[in-house]
Formats: sequence, structure tokens, C-alpha cells
Amino acid sequence: MEILVKRVAQGPNTTLGHLYIDGVFECYTLEDTDRGLHSKMTLAELLRIKLHSWTCIPTGRYKLGKRYSPAFKRILPWLLSVLGFEYIYFHSGNKHEETKGCLLTGTDFKKLKNGDFYATDSRPAFNSLWEKMEAAWARNEEVWCAVEREYIPSA
Repeated sequence: MEILVKRVAQGPNTTLGHLYIDGVFECYTLEDTDRGLHSKMTLAELLRIKLHSWTCIPTGRYKLGKRYSPAFKRILPWLLSVLGFEYIYFHSGNKHEETKGCLLTGTDFKKLKNGDFYATDSRPAFNSLWEKMEAAWARNEEVWCAVEREYIPSA
């Protein structure tokens, strides 16, 4: 399974994305601020720019696994080997304060007065994504996630 997260819009503290599974739109994503990190950077370069719990992961391609999250008290999809980041998950949530570097899902979004984005109907979006990932793993498929920038000027 190939997941693609296209970052399409930025607010002062948020990054809105479109998530595709094997080329088909699945849901929206909400992340922290995109500070221009990419997977070709060195750890030292990343750490000079990154603000802990307030920065999107670097663009790049990551294998997904599953891991128990003590914070959520459940198993979640886990992006592996994200340089400079630990325990990056897909999970439900609505606002950037809930991301802490992770990717939140939503069936829709709202743009707030301050220009930030807010994910709506997060739990149904996450549950649908999780079911599709679980089905792929049950078929012994690997699950990968690419993260790219493709900002839309008027979003």
C-alpha cells in the first residue's frame, strides 16, 4: 500500500494536507508547522530548525509499522525511521496542539479566523484509514507513506 500525503496549505501554526491511498483521495491531514525539513538533511541540520512538538516531519518516504501508544492506550500506525523524530503516528485529533509532530486525520477541515486549520470528523477518517492499513498488513503487504509539498496558493 502506498500512502501519499500532499501538504497543500499552511496557517501560522498548521499544515493542511490531502492523503491518498494508492492514488485515491482518502482524507485530509493536519500537521504542525512545515519548517522546510526534508529527508536528505543531516540530523544536525534538522535539529537546528526543528521545534520539538511544533514541527512537521521531513518530506520523504517512510515505511509504516504498528506500535502501542501509551498516550492513546492502543496500537497505532507508526512511521518508522523519521530522522530527528520519535514515535510519529497517524491518529485522530482536531487541532494542531494535539499533533506533537504526528499526522492527524479528518474527513473535512475548517479554516479558523487566525488562518490556522482545524480537522473535522477526525475519528471516522482515522478509523477508515486504519481499517485499510490493517487489511494491507493482513495481505502481507508493506505500507509506505510519502510526504510531499504541493502548496495551493489560494487554499
